[in-house]
Amino acid sequence: MPEIAGVRFHQAGKVYYFDAADIPLEVNDNVVVETSRGHELGKVVISPKQVIFSEITEPLKPVIRKAQAEDIEKAQQQQKRATNAIAKCRELVEKLKLPMKPISAQYNLDRSHLTIFFSAEKRVDFRELARELSRDLKTRVELRQVGARDEAKLIGGLGKCGFPLCCTTFLSEFEPVSIKMAKEQDIALNPMKTSGVCGRLLCCLNYEYEQYRAMKEKMPSLRQEVSTALGKAKVVSCNPLKETVTVELETGVTVELPLSQIDWREKPADDKQQTKS
Repeated sequence: MPEIAGVRFHQAGKVYYFDAADIPLEVNDNVVVETSRGHELGKVVISPKQVIFSEITEPLKPVIRKAQAEDIEKAQQQQKRATNAIAKCRELVEKLKLPMKPISAQYNLDRSHLTIFFSAEKRVDFRELARELSRDLKTRVELRQVGARDEAKLIGGLGKCGFPLCCTTFLSEFEPVSIKMAKEQDIALNPMKTSGVCGRLLCCLNYEYEQYRAMKEKMPSLRQEVSTALGKAKVVSCNPLKETVTVELETGVTVELPLSQIDWREKPADDKQQTKS
């Protein structure tokens, strides 16, 4: 059985699997691994004994070694160089009048490969930009276009809740989010309330959607006729979290009652026959 470790290259980044061979690894160990971009520094987030082998679907690249102090220092130096590289890229984008916005840059460990992430409204012909960057920076340059959600993840920021964005702290992959999720949770369908800093629907709409959906299945519908200890009534609103229902009685009075005191389900045929007899 191969020794396999799950590695991340950035906080809340996607987990990639590598063949650890005979290198003993634990969670939080820094490692140097081989990737398609050359050698890169990452952190072990899934140790070999925690790996679920059914998730492994392709041949794995190797872990080269546990990271040494000089590897970590070199990675920090490359981060500083990446800052200069993105500044140079922005300068050339302005010079070439390209409709794109450079966001961030990442060098591999030996500075033989530079990846630059950018956003744009449509496809951009950046071949001349890549040639000039390669010549000026003396390295292989890869330009990668990203969407609005990935742009927010790369830049970071604070959400409407006042906390750092989920995608920069713990959300490693984006799940589909729909306006149906906001409706199910009775959130006002106002873009100011339902959109994140990326301009897309809030990722957190997905977090409690299933719980709300399950709770609402146990509750009557709006305007549905129900029976209560106070008489017949119509449903005005439901509170799934409190498990209460607000109803309007035939007298016009509105009251909030526990769900357990509301009867709205049609009785089975057998029960009706027993009642008649």
